[in-house]
Amino acid sequence: MVTSLSRSTVRAPAVKVDKPLFTGNDWDFDTIRRIHDACEAVAGPQLGLSWYPNQIEIITAEQMLDAYASIGMPLFYKHWSFGKHFAQHEAGYRRGLMGLAYEIVINSDPCISYVMEENTATMQTLVIAHAAFGHNHFFKNNYLFRQWTDAEGILDYLDFAKGFISRCEERYGHQAVEQVLDAAHALMSQGVHRYPRKKRPDLASEQRRERERIEHGEQIYNDLWRTLPQKIGTARPDAAAERRKALLELPQENILYFLEKAAPRLRPWQREILRIVRLVAQYFYPQRQTKVMNEGCATYCHYRIMNALSESGQITEAAYLEFLQSHTNVIRQPNYDDRSYGGHNPYAIGFAMMQDIARITEQPTEEDREWFPDIAGTGDAMAVLRDCWENYRDESFIQQFLSPKLMRDLRLFHVVDDPEEPELRVEAIHDERGYRKLRRAFARQYDVAWLDPDIEVVDVDLEGDRRLILHHKAINKITLQKDDAKRVLQHLADLWGYDVVLKEVEPATGTVLGEITASARPIFF
Repeated sequence: MVTSLSRSTVRAPAVKVDKPLFTGNDWDFDTIRRIHDACEAVAGPQLGLSWYPNQIEIITAEQMLDAYASIGMPLFYKHWSFGKHFAQHEAGYRRGLMGLAYEIVINSDPCISYVMEENTATMQTLVIAHAAFGHNHFFKNNYLFRQWTDAEGILDYLDFAKGFISRCEERYGHQAVEQVLDAAHALMSQGVHRYPRKKRPDLASEQRRERERIEHGEQIYNDLWRTLPQKIGTARPDAAAERRKALLELPQENILYFLEKAAPRLRPWQREILRIVRLVAQYFYPQRQTKVMNEGCATYCHYRIMNALSESGQITEAAYLEFLQSHTNVIRQPNYDDRSYGGHNPYAIGFAMMQDIARITEQPTEEDREWFPDIAGTGDAMAVLRDCWENYRDESFIQQFLSPKLMRDLRLFHVVDDPEEPELRVEAIHDERGYRKLRRAFARQYDVAWLDPDIEVVDVDLEGDRRLILHHKAINKITLQKDDAKRVLQHLADLWGYDVVLKEVEPATGTVLGEITASARPIFF
């Protein structure tokens, strides 16, 4: 089970107010404003958070379902898959088979928080503290979001994307646009840059670098090199292939980017649609890498803010109990043998780790001092947490800060399922070596480089049959599911316009474990 709901020991003295922000469940827009201002008074001075300006919008259940279908974006182009998702979610909600999120928050500047009109006043306070300040702070400060997303420009770009695709449908037909979107969506997970690309320098920087290159060449110049005899016929036979790969930037992990730049038969409007889908995929890529940290940050922040409001008398005891009930449900982590177990709850893991870090900074044990000498006993929990929220992602955060105490509290253990062995094997126990093995194995479950298939475009013969060659690095000889891979490869062949072959390659030996091929369908163009 996760750690208990004990209040943090370090907190500014609460100043009692004459009356609470609200009584009962009813609220109006003036109540929302008072709630926001009260949360802000805690988030800034006490927690040291920084955030984008907030834009809070009240939406209905149907609008929330619509936001589910369009991946939470306020402006988005139309596609049949969004309608399918809306129908599925609506059917489940009407039958009572699923609930709706209390809020959805958009990584933009200003930060948009959608809150349900069905929420009680207490729940509105909770979701404003959680989304408008917790998630907002994380979006603004985490290095992945600063590196990969443009919070100021995303809404304008989505507005452009929606209008561009609508104009394409009017000019080229709904079916033609739908074919491109279907293919692009199928390749969306392989349409991101996983590492920062070299930025194009501006003119002044390029001129400065050119002067430096000339000066360096003059310093090392020696005329004797000119007198050396030149060998004849020493050009490497693979020089042409190397030049071709260099021009096409191969190998290339971002398949949508490669198609956008190099697919020989795509029209300009089709390339622009690929670019739109690719940029949307890149926008969401940091969220896939920070689910535990993002939810842990927001949950810890709302917990601290709600406690501060309770201590100062701004929410009643009844409201505080309602908050605790919802909070406890959110961070519940079923045991592995529980019928409701569905994996690790990111809210539970994230919140437990944030509380544990606060404990290590304020009340460390000897074990904590040995494992975390840099933060143990520093006394400033929020400074350490803000540094974590800014500079880590899930995999590195867990690898660095998951403590032995928390592993024991959560009853974590590492089981190895080796297909070549008849039984499961417990790989690590609760000792120093076991803790380190367990922490590495647990962190790997959140490493997208380990979880996502490593597929690259490696070569193409533009002067011959133009067949596109891709490699999938089959780690531990784990190959792709053939039927699904065949369908996705068909979309790739449609966009490329010629045959495509995907080779399953074992990274250590280079052995080809299998091949999947697809040919372009002429109806696409």
